[in-house]
Amino acid sequence: MNEAGLPAVLLLGAGRMGAAMFAGWAAQDLPPCVLVDPALPPGVARPQDSLIPDLAALPAAFEPGAVILAIKPQMAADLLPRLGRLLPPGAAVLSILAGVPIARLAALLGASNAIVRAMPNTPAAIGQGMTVAVAGPGVSPAQRALCTRLLAASGELAWLDDEAPIELVTAVSGCGPAYVFLLAELLEQEGVAQGLPPDLARQLARKTVSGSGALLAASQDESAQLRRNVTSPNGVTEQALAVLMDEAAWPASIRRAIVAAAARSRELAT
Repeated sequence: MNEAGLPAVLLLGAGRMGAAMFAGWAAQDLPPCVLVDPALPPGVARPQDSLIPDLAALPAAFEPGAVILAIKPQMAADLLPRLGRLLPPGAAVLSILAGVPIARLAALLGASNAIVRAMPNTPAAIGQGMTVAVAGPGVSPAQRALCTRLLAASGELAWLDDEAPIELVTAVSGCGPAYVFLLAELLEQEGVAQGLPPDLARQLARKTVSGSGALLAASQDESAQLRRNVTSPNGVTEQALAVLMDEAAWPASIRRAIVAAAARSRELAT
């Protein structure tokens, strides 16, 4: 039985993020969804969902309460004008397109639909995502509540009062899982290089990263305090951190990475 009171949903694009969000809705038995994607793998939909390859196949009588844009940003100029001609006036448009601002979305849609822009990240696939959203002009309390329910199905959600910080959110949180995976990758590689068996190096790297993340999530302590808890004076960890925390090492690298990602997100927005 689907959650009462929620309308059907149209999901345009089911790549990694779109599919991750859909997995969250399916796990919580949210309302039926029509997924539009030409390359959907078989079995991705529930029995009450519809899979169609193109907007042209959208059922004529289908009137979704929300439309989620999960296509690649470079596809927006082609698809959104077509979508705008098909949308019912009351449908909220929820976009997870990186680098595409609300004003640009509204211009492409050419419709009066209320728009919410959101930036999720890939842990949404297991219900551990972090999403930040901002509501555009004309988004009603009911539409915002619907978008909240859809986004919160895949993890935690925070709302911004304006759109300006969203590119920085992209650099920190949207890209953030890749930084963590890179850490696991490098730990594994260096473990092997220093003589550990590959299987053990992989196990150590993955479980260290995932376990530390779980401890961070479960603890009320600041991340800096958790770091200090592992660091005995004049011990092994202190020696390692002296290298990593040198101003020219991790602090500078993370700073440059965030700045570069935010700059690229702003470039996409122009």
